Amino acid sequence: MRDQANGLPDKPDDMFDRDVEWLELSSFAHDDKPGATLGVVSGRRRQGKTFLLRALCEAIGGFYFAADEATDAESLSRLGTALGGHLGMPSAFRLDSWHEALDALLALGKEEPVAVVIDEFPYLARANPALPSILQNALAPRRPEREGSRTRLLLCGSAMAFMGTLLAGNAPLRGRAGLELVVPTLDYQLAAQFWNINDPVLAIKVDAILGGTPAYRREFVRDDTPSGSDDFDDWVRRTVLNPASPLFREARYLLATEAEVRDMGLYHSVLSAIASGNTTRGGIATYTGRKSGDLAHPLNVLQDCGLVRRQADAFRDNRATYEITEPLITFYHAVMRPIWSDLAHTRSAATLWERSKPRFSANVLGPHFEQLCRYWARYFAPEPIIGGFPSQVEPGTVNDPVAKRTYQVDVAATGYDAADRQALLAIGEVKWHETMGLAPLERLRHIRGLLAAQGRPGAASARLLCFSGAGFTPDLAAEAASSADIRLLAPADLYAGILP
Repeated sequence: MRDQANGLPDKPDDMFDRDVEWLELSSFAHDDKPGATLGVVSGRRRQGKTFLLRALCEAIGGFYFAADEATDAESLSRLGTALGGHLGMPSAFRLDSWHEALDALLALGKEEPVAVVIDEFPYLARANPALPSILQNALAPRRPEREGSRTRLLLCGSAMAFMGTLLAGNAPLRGRAGLELVVPTLDYQLAAQFWNINDPVLAIKVDAILGGTPAYRREFVRDDTPSGSDDFDDWVRRTVLNPASPLFREARYLLATEAEVRDMGLYHSVLSAIASGNTTRGGIATYTGRKSGDLAHPLNVLQDCGLVRRQADAFRDNRATYEITEPLITFYHAVMRPIWSDLAHTRSAATLWERSKPRFSANVLGPHFEQLCRYWARYFAPEPIIGGFPSQVEPGTVNDPVAKRTYQVDVAATGYDAADRQALLAIGEVKWHETMGLAPLERLRHIRGLLAAQGRPGAASARLLCFSGAGFTPDLAAEAASSADIRLLAPADLYAGILP
């Protein structure tokens, strides 16, 4: 089926969301201008990149090739076999070099635009490091083979550190690509819809373990979703804590698949430090027993791999914290790693999970709920609640010179005011397992006063946001009802308009 309005193929019925990605890929593949073009598709594993690209090739008759970990010669032989089959040849297409292979791929687009996908491209480049340079020459301007072709060549890979360098700096392919598409994980609202969960508290709990990775529902747990809040504990035991489930070892494999990771023990210790609440460079250094300067490389690699995010401080330019972006890794280090041997060799998963639930609440659910509240404030919150359109939402630290102490702010939303200055719109406190009373509100008011005294634009009128997963006391609710600058926000508010 094709979209009659623009001539592009309709998105497959069995593809959840990915409207933007499908439009970008199909538009790239149908570009009728002369000259072969290059696109790069990346994203962490299990996000559905292969599903997208296979569906594209099926919809428009493109050529798809999935690389393996193999020698250069074997990869060329496999490509020749696949190419021969695509062209209906009685035997394999003989390819003696990548120069010949790329020209053969360019020849596929002589008559009309055609999508040509090379999946798991990092495997090929690892076997032949010169391959990006060979591609650069094959796609050189005014080269007859390129000019006479309308092949839309798409390179895909999950090794984020490698894929991120393909078009960067002085890389051979910089300036050659007409598309650079990153396939993201589903955000928490889409993830709840994908898992078919209607209870916002249950949605947050599931998201805190598995996030928005599509494959975890389809392939890894075979569509086993918690039937309700009463089923959550049993669901955890029969899926992620079950040694027979692929999820059981997935967090360990996510790190092992990154080629840039050398000292596996150090990287696991860094992730364990962050999962345990040691989120500053100094805290991670103390936890791992390394000097702070020694952590620059592993932290940079983890960021390049998309497994860790550096979170700037909203109020102190010289301070930052680190967050794990893959919830399953946080769950593994906070809950599974301390009891790994028992999980793997005993059948008492119910008892082990019961003992681990306090760690899950404190080290997984609480920090994850904070992240979701910041994400909601940045991308989904109605402007009247925040007091404007936020351009940044970050945690922050505020010094109290009189009391000689430092306050942590879970949510700090800033945006541009009428004078085009960065102004504070709102600050917020987040509690997952505590019923929130007046004390957190008074704390926010005090912090707002400190920021106003510093002369920070917008601080005096900043909104006060109280997020709680356990509810609010009657006196706090009464105070909020009588004050225009206070907002009480429950899990349901984070999914407003999304869940029934």
